[in-house]
This record gives sequence, structure tokens and C-alpha cells, in this order.
Amino acid sequence: MNFSNNSFSIKQAKEIDLVNYLKSLGFEPEKIRRDDYWYLSPLRDEKETSFKINRRLNRWYDHGLGKGGNLVDFGIEFYKCSIPELLNNLSGNLSLQQPIVYPIENSVQQEPKIKIIEVTTLTSYPLLRYLEQRTIPVAIAQQFCKEVHYNLNDNTYYGIGFKNDLGGYEIRNPYFKTTASPKGISTCENGSNEVVVFEGFFDYLSFKAMTKNLPENSQDFVILNSVSFFERARPFMENHESIRLYLDRDETGQSYTKRALSLSTKYKDESNLYQNYNDLNDWAMNFGKSKKINLRQKNS
Repeated sequence: MNFSNNSFSIKQAKEIDLVNYLKSLGFEPEKIRRDDYWYLSPLRDEKETSFKINRRLNRWYDHGLGKGGNLVDFGIEFYKCSIPELLNNLSGNLSLQQPIVYPIENSVQQEPKIKIIEVTTLTSYPLLRYLEQRTIPVAIAQQFCKEVHYNLNDNTYYGIGFKNDLGGYEIRNPYFKTTASPKGISTCENGSNEVVVFEGFFDYLSFKAMTKNLPENSQDFVILNSVSFFERARPFMENHESIRLYLDRDETGQSYTKRALSLSTKYKDESNLYQNYNDLNDWAMNFGKSKKINLRQKNS
């Protein structure tokens, strides 16, 4: 069911499964009790879960705020927008994340949670080989990443782990991409007036490899870990005089870039550097070697 060229009605918006909608925004339940899905509230900061979705009723309630309702009520609270603005967002006319629309009765059950067993220095040969394939120097990866061993469905795996500000990890290996919750953005604050923004941590690592001779405190950084976290990252980003965006060149990444440019002249689109590629790391892997000097000179 594709609404990208049409406008959502209020009725259609209310029929979107709230659990899947929150998943599209990067929020996962902390626990599930029958039909009740409990979250750390997406509407405010908290340490104990008090935001509940009853999936059978497809209704939410935030016990800390004393508010609840359907998806339209949630969207108005989450985006601080009007109903017409929310319906435009859902229809793809604005650059907010398009929700996944599933019938409630066919919705999948909760994905098994990952349990981290051990976090160590990156040393496993398959992971080092994977970094080489992604043109990431091992020394750069070891500076910003860890080797994470985790349990999933009673089996043990390991991957390259990149930590976010909430203590969770983005985990990658040659065969699997996952997240050890909680999921969130990663920031690096060096006291700079300029912040550089990436969707994923491989783009960040590529950038650090290309600009390794720059002073460490020359820039601040945001790694969104999901482009749907753009709004969540805005307070940090907009606390800077200059915001340089290295978002993906796909439709979603470019729509977020377009929205950012409409918000403030602080935002600058740097994605033309890799305009024929999906993202900065893809460019670095396939074409960037002859162009890296330009990026170094620009950042100097």
C-alpha cells in the first residue's frame, strides 16, 4: 500500500499500526506483556518505561504525561505540528520518515533482544578483513569502535560495535546488521562551532580516515545511526554555527537534507562530493581514493 503520491486521511492515519510506526522512528519496546508494549517515552526523557501501546486496541498512553490516544494524537505530540502537517508528513510530502503500514492482525511478533556478552578491542581477523573491504584503516576503527560479542536466539555472534549516547551499539559484520538497544544517536563534542553529520558510522569512519591529519578538536560530530533520528539530533546540531550534512544520496537521505536546508542557513549539503554513489563510504570504496585530497583541502 503506497501513499507517497496521495494525501493521508485521518482515518487512514489512525489505522497505521503504532508499534510498527514507532519502529520506523527508531523506538523499540523495552518489554512486552501480552498486548501491551512498554517503551521509554518518545515524548520526553525518562529512565523507567511508562509509555504503553496496547496493540490490540492500537492506542498509546504516556503515564508520565497523562496523555494518550491514536496515531494522530501521538504524531501531533511528537512533531509538535498540526493535523494537516502530520497528514502531509505521512503522505511523504514532507521529509519525515515514512511509516511502515501493516494490518494489525498480521503484525510480526517482537524481534528477539540481543544480549551483549563481551566488549573488547577489535582484533578478530574476519572483522579486520571486513574493514579493509570497506576501506577503513584498522587504527581508525579501533579508535572509535569495539568488537562486540553478543547472544541472539541462544547463539553467539560478534561484530564491529559503534556505541551511541544511550549506551547501545550499532553492530556490523560482513553478514549481519543489527542494534543492541537502546538505539540512539552518537555525538562527539569537541567545543567546535562546526558540526559534521552522518547517517551511519562507516561514513563517519571514512571521513575520519580522510581527514586524519586535522586537529582532533576541529569539528564536532553527529552520527544519526538512523536518519529517522534527525529531529532528535536537531538541538545538538543547531547549537552550532555551521552544520555540514553528509547524508545518503537515496530518496530518504536527500529528503531529510532538503528539509534541513529549509530550516536554517546553518545547514550545508556536502553530499555532492559523492553524488554518483549512495553514501560517503560507498564513494570511498569505489571512487574516492583519487578525490580524498579534495576533502582534506576543503576541511583544512
